[in-house]
Amino acid sequence: MSQKKKRKPGASGHKTPRSKAPLLIIAGGVALVVIAALLIFSGGAPASPPAAIEVSGAPALKVDKEKVDLGTVRLGEWVTVNFEMANAGDQPLRFTEKPYVTVVEGC
Repeated sequence: MSQKKKRKPGASGHKTPRSKAPLLIIAGGVALVVIAALLIFSGGAPASPPAAIEVSGAPALKVDKEKVDLGTVRLGEWVTVNFEMANAGDQPLRFTEKPYVTVVEGC
């Protein structure tokens, strides 16, 4: 009778397949770093173009709306209003005090 010898894995001269997971993890990490760098350093275009210069030699605050009529608002109901502001002057605009909003009831 012949006896069969047990072979160790990989001893037959054939290479065992390697896992590609570490390579995929490294490639994914490099891709994320490249994308993050592009987003940070691209500078991107501003969301809206700056206001046209209307005042020379001084800053000038330009607001898209000065008054807002919200109609009837029930107590406890939230209301949101957005204002777009821009410097229409050719000098830097700086606030010396905190801006505030006056809420007028009734009318």
